[in-house]
Amino acid sequence: MTEWMDKLTLYFSYPFVRYACIVGVLIALCSSLLGVTLVLKRFSFIGDGLSHVAFGAIAVASVVNLSNDMALVLPVTIVCAVLLLRTGQNAKIKGDAAIAMISVGSLAIGYLLMNLFSTSSNLSGDVCSTLFGSTSILTLTRTEVWLSAVLSVIVVAAFVVFYHKIFAVTFDENFARAVGTKVNVYNLLIAVIVAVIIVLAMNLVGSLLISALVIFPALSAMRVFKSFLSVTVCSAALSVFCAFIGILISILAGTPVGSTIVAIDLAAFFVFAWIGRMGGRA
Repeated sequence: MTEWMDKLTLYFSYPFVRYACIVGVLIALCSSLLGVTLVLKRFSFIGDGLSHVAFGAIAVASVVNLSNDMALVLPVTIVCAVLLLRTGQNAKIKGDAAIAMISVGSLAIGYLLMNLFSTSSNLSGDVCSTLFGSTSILTLTRTEVWLSAVLSVIVVAAFVVFYHKIFAVTFDENFARAVGTKVNVYNLLIAVIVAVIIVLAMNLVGSLLISALVIFPALSAMRVFKSFLSVTVCSAALSVFCAFIGILISILAGTPVGSTIVAIDLAAFFVFAWIGRMGGRA
């Protein structure tokens, strides 16, 4: 135990480890806030679809040699998030079909562009890093940390300020519209926040594992708690805890950061499911 503590103390003396923990905790917090809303609105896989859109945008940014791919990835992801939520309300194209269509199309086009116009000598490594997160969270610069912090504060502030409206839109859009709530505006807000979260989480867990970061804490909290507020608070606390523990384990054991965090989230889900079952029997 002492050896592990000494090793952690040594690692935390390096700025890149502190940056990784700060950004990881912030991203986990933001991801969990809207996880409950997305689960209840039957849009659990919107994170998966938007992450693939972000992958395609990153591929385009690398092809045109953009020095800051965030300038392209963030707007593209936001636009697609809005389109997904609007298309999901279309009787001709249901939400799950729209997500599948955009998700698969973006992933295929992105990988095709990276193969046709590759600017890297290690294409497979770049693709793997983008899809699974790899070690990119451990190579963050001070600027990227500040950008993540600012965006995270905006996301949390927006959620807190518009909490009651998001609650109303989540549970009953028709009733919310009947009492004068601007449902389309708040759906747009949810879409923008989700897009920002997806872009932030790309560095942490990669595009293929983002849905787990958004959904698992919410599903775990729902096993034990019943009210929207308690589920949201529990989801946020659990997500932050799992992300921090996952980052520490990945640093000490040398495992991939994203996969380790998702594995911890999965273990937490089984623990909460067991607690919920025991509570139900009691």
